[in-house]
Amino acid sequence: MTFVEDGKAAIQISSDRDTANGSPLALAPDSGSDLVLKEPAPRYSEAKDADDDSKGSEVFEKSGLRHKSTEDYLRENERWATEEDMNTLRHNYIQNGYKVPNSNPGAINGGQQMATGLGNFFQFWCYITPILGAIIADQWWGKFKTILVFSFIYMIGDLILTLTSIPASIRHNGALPGLIIAMITIGLGTGGIKSNVSPMVAEQYGRYRPFVRKLKNGMEVVVDRELTIQSIFNWFYWSVNIGSLSAVAPTELEHNVDFWAAYLLPTLMFALCIVIFWIGRKNLVVSPPTGSIMFKAYKAIKAGVKNSRVARKQGQEIVKDDGKKANWMEYAKPSYSMDTAGMDWDDKFVDELMTSIRACKIFLCFPVFWLCYGQMSNNMVSQSGQMNTGSVPNDIMQNIDPLFMIILIPIFDKLVFPGFRRCGMELRPILRISIGFLVAAIAMAYAAIVQHLVYSTGPFYDHAGEKNTGHNNISAAIQIPGYIFIAISELFANVTGLEYAYTKAPDSMKSIVMSLYLFTNCGGSILAFCFNPIAKNPKLVENFAIVSGLMGAVCFLFYFCFRHYDKQDKEAIIKNTELEEN
Repeated sequence: MTFVEDGKAAIQISSDRDTANGSPLALAPDSGSDLVLKEPAPRYSEAKDADDDSKGSEVFEKSGLRHKSTEDYLRENERWATEEDMNTLRHNYIQNGYKVPNSNPGAINGGQQMATGLGNFFQFWCYITPILGAIIADQWWGKFKTILVFSFIYMIGDLILTLTSIPASIRHNGALPGLIIAMITIGLGTGGIKSNVSPMVAEQYGRYRPFVRKLKNGMEVVVDRELTIQSIFNWFYWSVNIGSLSAVAPTELEHNVDFWAAYLLPTLMFALCIVIFWIGRKNLVVSPPTGSIMFKAYKAIKAGVKNSRVARKQGQEIVKDDGKKANWMEYAKPSYSMDTAGMDWDDKFVDELMTSIRACKIFLCFPVFWLCYGQMSNNMVSQSGQMNTGSVPNDIMQNIDPLFMIILIPIFDKLVFPGFRRCGMELRPILRISIGFLVAAIAMAYAAIVQHLVYSTGPFYDHAGEKNTGHNNISAAIQIPGYIFIAISELFANVTGLEYAYTKAPDSMKSIVMSLYLFTNCGGSILAFCFNPIAKNPKLVENFAIVSGLMGAVCFLFYFCFRHYDKQDKEAIIKNTELEEN
């Protein structure tokens, strides 16, 4: 059976009149056997929608988004990703000296290892703070207020970075301490934003049940929530890359004016975004805080481990009605326990926690993906600095990635993914992530080949781009396929990871599960620290090759361990959305 996402670009499913009772809808399932809904799917017309008795749909109606693409909201909000501007400029800012003739722009003159090390620290910090942001949002402030308050913290970091990058500060050695303070402040602000923006985006879509929509041409389509959320996150990431592409202007300012101007521009733009976000608050669905479940989850997990061990030792393991033994987490259910003292949760909470743990298992392989992705903003920047970039700064090359993301996302969302579904070959999340991991491995293998070509070309060979040297006589254009591979891997792995973190988490745990997904980036930064000794000339070929091999191995391990998730999820969807013939 084929389903479609909500929106005017929905895929049309062939329908004809049910001969038994004249029902205007009889879908032709891809499986070859008719399926029925346990409850009839509600019907909507493009001209006039019928009332939906679900609470989510009521919220959706009140938000005013029924006839407005949800992606419009995404494009406005994900301009928050202005740390991309800092990432783009940071490597040159740290690595190179200030106003050195015949050299790339710089300020601190710390060399490649310092630039890579501080970059990895910044990535680590930016992706550990979302856990704090998720707790604050769930427990006290809610998502909207948390985003707003942490945006002002972020602004303070932007101002510190801008003020300490003026020429007088750089010449009096104020650039490095200013950068570190700015990194800490910006990373803290990022934590409150990242963990809450994407769940808040998805909350703007309020329908929770599949329904049938009648188009003006008489065609009737089944609108599926999961496909809609997939499309939402595709366009969410599209808007993120629109923001990332804005880093082109700061790199030109860095090259032609100075770093203070390059940092001032995104600071001003970010201030404008805060104003827009505040003005548009009345048009958003703003959910109140539900209370943090972190400590309750910890107590439940502890109880599950303890009770399951006691049951095994005493030979009193629980066998469920289906004949299967209860897993360790189910021993945390009050209904399974003789002593319920201190259990301030119910069986439903344990079931939701088990669902979240299942979702988080797939995150264990993402640190290696982030290790690959991080090469784009550090070692590949150094690589382009060893090559001929013409009249443009070397760090502008990494903007090829968001440029191709902007091109590829609409193509995949509107043509490629729907095309696979029409052919009965839907790309489920685990398969998509596996493809993303494989393409990331290919990207690193290509980077290793490019680095070998750089080292094989004069006049500076394996010492190009270092102090008192220039670039080798090789064009940086050969880097472009590597960035395209990274963009494709992002589309398959990272976008699907965001989608999976949201769709597989219960409502009470969405911010927490999202923050745990983002936390995997910290793992990537830790791995990158391990590679720091070879993240320099003349060892960059080995660096890229080892990262590629590691990513390839993790790709196959990931698919082998989790491929059954796709089958289980598909069976659950069919079970919950069967069509009823009238």
